[in-house]
Amino acid sequence: MFDNPALLVIDVQQSFLHAPYWREDDMPVFRENLLKLIDAAVARGWPVVRILHEDGDAHFSEASGLVKPMTWVPEAHDVVFRKQVHNAFTGTQLEAWLRERGIGRLIVSGIRTEQCCETTTRVASDLGFAVDYVTEATLTFPMVHAGSGTRYDAQDIKQRTELVLDGRFARICTVDDVLADH
Repeated sequence: MFDNPALLVIDVQQSFLHAPYWREDDMPVFRENLLKLIDAAVARGWPVVRILHEDGDAHFSEASGLVKPMTWVPEAHDVVFRKQVHNAFTGTQLEAWLRERGIGRLIVSGIRTEQCCETTTRVASDLGFAVDYVTEATLTFPMVHAGSGTRYDAQDIKQRTELVLDGRFARICTVDDVLADH
């Protein structure tokens, strides 16, 4: 196991509160798990890396004023990167920042499970980082498959994400698993 972890807090930003698919039902558990991870990272001296998504979409544009952390997210962070694509590496200095600090293990959390969190995990793995994917500290929303009309709830999407990441791109773990390691 790599001794130098960093916590990535991906896209936990006010932009989502204005998205048409926003739902509060999974928010209490997500918030509790993410806060537990952030508090533990700070207590252990692990860097907390805040990632914000900014693009041309209405609520994700700089002009919207919504590309900022949700109000309940602690100020504790070591660095902020703004991304314009789904993964946190392309077009940012994240990789260089991590390597300069000898960080070899990433703990992934944030919004959306199957989108920016999963994509960042895949790229991180391809770049040689060990990744702990903390599904219970990610959040997503139900989706409908355009071709079949099948509706997938958030739990279905999370299970699918775990299925495709586990053992290939990441170790799937709980908050308690991550904290027990160090």
